[in-house]
Amino acid sequence: MAAAVAVRSKRRLLPHLYRLLHSTAAPSPNRFLRHASPVPRAADHSPFLRLPAARVSTLPTGLRVVTQSYPAATRMASVGVWVDAGSRFELPGTNGTAHFLEHMAFKGTERRPTANALEVEIEDMGARLNAYTSREQTTFFADVQGRDVPAALDVLSDILQHPRFPQQGIQRERGVILREMEEVQGMMEEVIFDHLHTAAFRDHPLGDTILGPTENIKSISKKDLQQYISTHYTCPRMVVSASGAVDHDEVVDQVRKLFTGFSTDPTTADQLVEANPAIFTGSEVRVENAEMPLAHIAIAFKGSSWTNPSSIPLMVTQSILGSWNRSIGVGNCSGSALARGISNGELAENLMAFNTNYRDTGLFGIYTSAPPDALHDLSRLIMEEFRRLAFRVSETEVARARNQLKSSLLLHFDGSTAVSENNGRQMLTYGRVMPFLELFARIDAVDCDTVMKTAKEFIIDKDVALAAVGPISNLPELSWFRSQTVSDDKFTSRIFSLFAQNN
Repeated sequence: MAAAVAVRSKRRLLPHLYRLLHSTAAPSPNRFLRHASPVPRAADHSPFLRLPAARVSTLPTGLRVVTQSYPAATRMASVGVWVDAGSRFELPGTNGTAHFLEHMAFKGTERRPTANALEVEIEDMGARLNAYTSREQTTFFADVQGRDVPAALDVLSDILQHPRFPQQGIQRERGVILREMEEVQGMMEEVIFDHLHTAAFRDHPLGDTILGPTENIKSISKKDLQQYISTHYTCPRMVVSASGAVDHDEVVDQVRKLFTGFSTDPTTADQLVEANPAIFTGSEVRVENAEMPLAHIAIAFKGSSWTNPSSIPLMVTQSILGSWNRSIGVGNCSGSALARGISNGELAENLMAFNTNYRDTGLFGIYTSAPPDALHDLSRLIMEEFRRLAFRVSETEVARARNQLKSSLLLHFDGSTAVSENNGRQMLTYGRVMPFLELFARIDAVDCDTVMKTAKEFIIDKDVALAAVGPISNLPELSWFRSQTVSDDKFTSRIFSLFAQNN
């Protein structure tokens, strides 16, 4: 009897979910498209021919230098060191070392014995010095006036080659990082994605957090920091990237003179990854907390690596799924069918599709936060949209997604800091800087058939990783999410076609 009720409920729910996704397929032309075409059009990319090309030089040590010079009224420049080393390369029991090292790099050197001396020198130039650590890369960079690029390079080379690591400074930084960890625990998006990596890459360093566990932060020693630098901060795994008011030849000459103390060990990050590849486990992490007002959920499939041919189609697919927040007030007029469905059904507070790439794998999926009584319908709607991507995608929504993706990339690369970061990261991941014209040509080559083929490859009948925190008693089991990826091509295509004819 219960099974029959469930079947009838499912038959009623499928058309309902389809209507939520497609009943308002087009935004209102009267309100939002009065001064523009409702059909997305291809953009003219010829202005990018005028952009200065990135120049690359490789020193005999294997260290690479990439610059992109362009005139700017402010005469500002950004220069940094990108290292092919992050938390995934830490030894067992030392998780958190890469991030700890990032903090300690600013605590003084032999020539600049205190953190205060370093800070005063940077402030006197009117510069900004910063750093960040990810799972695969670590970055140290400075934003300065063009005339101060040599001084910035001197500072960067000094803090990386001659750090002092005073014991008192290490002890003080433990407290700083522990307080940072407490702050991160209050950022639910950060918490969810840490849990998601644990679920996706269980028992592998890629599944560990970047900050590391409390016990490691309390025990990381000067020896651990020195060993990490000597092992991973090697010339073949480092890139010096500069952009803005810079001269390529001058930067190369300065790097050749200053960056002389690093190992030339030819071992590459690719070799280390090949020796310990990340395996997508497709498990779950659930943290029940009934006192929280919203449930936070991330659903992910195994994605592509940086160099996988499917990386660009997955970026376009991410753009199709889109992002949405109830506070912006544009739900039923969104270009994202999923956002329209969630907004019309009042099923969630926000939505964000993500596509994270690593050297040998990736994560592709959706993050959302929602009231507990909507979790079941929300889960059905999300998985319905995932399946739809494999069987029914229109050229119009793909064209819109391509345009949105290109606009997003251009906005991200605005300014010398972003250009320097992009070039440094691409040199580490691709071994070259991909010109905008090539990147956009690759994006424009993605059509609806490519999206559907990619979705079938990465979604249909594939394992799912799940992370959830909050009042999640109504969230379906992991086995249910996995069952929603199983689909017979002919049957599913027929269902979508029937729904399209009836709506």
